[in-house]
Amino acid sequence: MSAIIYYLSLPFIYLLSVLPFRLLYLISDGLYLVLYYVIGYRKKVVHVNLKNSFPEKTTKEIITLQKTFYRYYCDLLLETFKTLTISPKKMLQHCHLNPEAERLFKALAEENKSIIIVMGHKGNWEWAGNTFSLICKHQLYVIYHPLTNKYFNNLICKMRERFGTKLIPMKDTFRDIVKKRHELTATAFIADQSPNPATAHWIDFLHQDTAVFMGTEKIAQKIKYPIVFVSVKKLTRGYYTLMAELLKAPPYAGNEGDITETHTRKLEADIIAQPETWLWTHKRWKHKRV
Repeated sequence: MSAIIYYLSLPFIYLLSVLPFRLLYLISDGLYLVLYYVIGYRKKVVHVNLKNSFPEKTTKEIITLQKTFYRYYCDLLLETFKTLTISPKKMLQHCHLNPEAERLFKALAEENKSIIIVMGHKGNWEWAGNTFSLICKHQLYVIYHPLTNKYFNNLICKMRERFGTKLIPMKDTFRDIVKKRHELTATAFIADQSPNPATAHWIDFLHQDTAVFMGTEKIAQKIKYPIVFVSVKKLTRGYYTLMAELLKAPPYAGNEGDITETHTRKLEADIIAQPETWLWTHKRWKHKRV
């Protein structure tokens, strides 16, 4: 059944990917109306997440933010499909590194320093990977969870690898990083997923008791790579800039959890600055402290 659904939807996905941006966003406007008003996709999850994260906002403000998020979410879905056929030149017109980020990555490459990148599901993180791979000298590896549907998983991998990015399944993370230690690499961790609560580090994040991964910190300490926080800022519809900041460099000092706390606080500030571009449909707070 999954194969049938995949092959039936594939022509439609490719048709979307070749449409001009103006028409793509007209379709996105229609998709928003269906997703928000007709289907109500994860509407309760989004509303509760926003209400708990911004207790200072009124109900009216929360609903306005919720609608703004769904509009952006629809744009993000269609922009992701666009990755299948967009040209490198067009990609860099729509998503670019800001000058400070470009200088940072260039300096690290000239020093032959492999790095760990940490970021969240904020802005168009898919386009961010494409842009990095097109501009930077580091070979980008992205840690990812393979989808259960192997057909759509292969499609997503194809989109992500089209401009040179390579993927590492999460279960193979440390082994693959060690194996590639003689390459100039940038290994990207998406740090806002829900970890096992029993092994997680707990932190107050967006006014809620939140479990966060310690894996980025532990791997960085073992492999002794600098850690760079990357933020994807939406400039206007369909246009983004990547900002980067060197968070930590070996030798690492401080207490256990300090690195995790630092990059989590950076992500929190990013979300507060542009909340509509974070992935609020994610059931981020489904676990409780054990």
